[in-house]
Amino acid sequence: MKAILLAVALSIGAAGAAQAASCKAQASEKKLAGAAMTSFMKKCEGDATKSCEADSAKRKLAGAAKNSHMKKCVTNAIGI
Repeated sequence: MKAILLAVALSIGAAGAAQAASCKAQASEKKLAGAAMTSFMKKCEGDATKSCEADSAKRKLAGAAKNSHMKKCVTNAIGI
């Protein structure tokens, strides 16, 4: 059981490191503010959710494992 948890933790960390810069970092680089930033963040969060959903399906995660992965994956992608 510990080996499985360790493998999941390492794969989640590797997925986060492999992603491009977070949404917040990209917004800062583009110097977005106001409505432009809100729009960009909503689109970026949607894209991150789709990407994380695909990753969850690829890993065949379900239930609590999927929920945990999705929360961590989307949070990392957004840059919270």
